[in-house]
Amino acid sequence: MNVLHVCANPKPTEESVSKQLSVAFFSALAQTNPEFEVNNVDLYQDQPPFVSYDAYRGFWFPVIIDGYQPTDDDKEAMAYAERHGKMFNEADVIVLSTPMWNYAVPGILKAWLDQVISPSITFRMEKDGPHPIHHVRRIILLVASGGTYKEDDPDDALTRQIRAAFGFLGITDIAIAWADGQNPIFYNDSITRKQMAIEMAQEMAEEVAEIE
Repeated sequence: MNVLHVCANPKPTEESVSKQLSVAFFSALAQTNPEFEVNNVDLYQDQPPFVSYDAYRGFWFPVIIDGYQPTDDDKEAMAYAERHGKMFNEADVIVLSTPMWNYAVPGILKAWLDQVISPSITFRMEKDGPHPIHHVRRIILLVASGGTYKEDDPDDALTRQIRAAFGFLGITDIAIAWADGQNPIFYNDSITRKQMAIEMAQEMAEEVAEIE
């Protein structure tokens, strides 16, 4: 089993609850299935560029213009997407470690999504819609937030965005471990909430270990 772990948190692990969730997840996974392979991507060490016009042209002009061949500038602008798309396409499971910032994913994770969810990178666009060229079966979302959010909360743009983006690629199996209420100024049970999320991450790792 191949796992792609994408981290979108700049903090050190001891200060980052989402990173602590990932430590719990991968420790449990290693105990249950020590033969898994993992590619770790720290977006703050390998930063995605914003999609430029050259990249847009390279992604979409071959779809909308018959016979269009990407230019050298197009290809150069698509290099990040192609490199990360290859890791994405080879993965069975994608693990995203991220905080919630301003009710959504950090901009750096959105930039990564804009790179990899592109035609010729992770899907082919045909007349009847997108055709995935990946074999990802599950998304694991490890999230921490200062506030608390109920299911289908209108203030939660994060999970809606993740479900919509990966649903476009045909990936609907998304499991979430969420450590909410991590702002100790407003919540006196932050540690309990974090521990509950850690236990959920460990349970999800055990389920992932059974994927063949």
